[in-house]
Amino acid sequence: MDFSENQIRRYARHILLPEVGGVGQARLLGSKALVIGVGGLGSPLIMYLAAAGVGTIGVVDDDRVDLSNLQRQVIHATARIGMDKTESARIAAAAINPDVRIIAHAERVTAGNALELIGGYDIVADGSDNFPTRFLVNDACHLAGKTLVSAAVLRFDGQLATFKAPGPCYRCLYPSEPPEGKVATCAQAGVLGAMAGVMGTLQATEVLKELLGIGESLSGSLLIVDALSTSFRKIRLRPDPACALCGPEATIHDLSAHRTLAHAGG
Repeated sequence: MDFSENQIRRYARHILLPEVGGVGQARLLGSKALVIGVGGLGSPLIMYLAAAGVGTIGVVDDDRVDLSNLQRQVIHATARIGMDKTESARIAAAAINPDVRIIAHAERVTAGNALELIGGYDIVADGSDNFPTRFLVNDACHLAGKTLVSAAVLRFDGQLATFKAPGPCYRCLYPSEPPEGKVATCAQAGVLGAMAGVMGTLQATEVLKELLGIGESLSGSLLIVDALSTSFRKIRLRPDPACALCGPEATIHDLSAHRTLAHAGG
């Protein structure tokens, strides 16, 4: 594609990278990424994807901006308290980069709409704050053959992984949802705001790598981050032969078992 003078200036630091260049930047501008959850993880993720020039970014969340969000959800602003998070994200991303089209999906992710939501995108990034959403998004992405970059954060800890068919998938790491109330949420246990920024930015990096087809994919690995000890540990994630979704005798072939879900963002 032919870049305008403003685009050449905007993306100059990308174009200078041999791994990206003009061809890679054009690929980003033609790419479509879906972000589940406009919360602590989704905020830096969306902003960096927009800044990078990912041409179409879908954002999914049915929540509204609350004062308690602003400690970590840096895409929102005090003046936008009460606004749909997806609309707040659209305003912020448009201010960063008018090249980018933001599609706001102000709705819950459910078994009824998950496949349709992800169908129009090249890659999915899950920044949701609850296990039902994470399992649903994982199952939908696997069934649809979409790459999923999934992050989670709680207190001072974070995890990041990329899942691609044929596997391993999220269920190889967590075979089933924990009982409701068994695992604390950020609202219950707290989260260091900057830690959400660290994980969301790492998530954006992996999304960009996947879209560009560069570097070593995180697929087949799990990155564990501990902010208190400033440690990063990458462990091997192997396919589970007994996995109900991606194993040789898989029993999950559709999304019918998933119940209606709560809002996505954290």
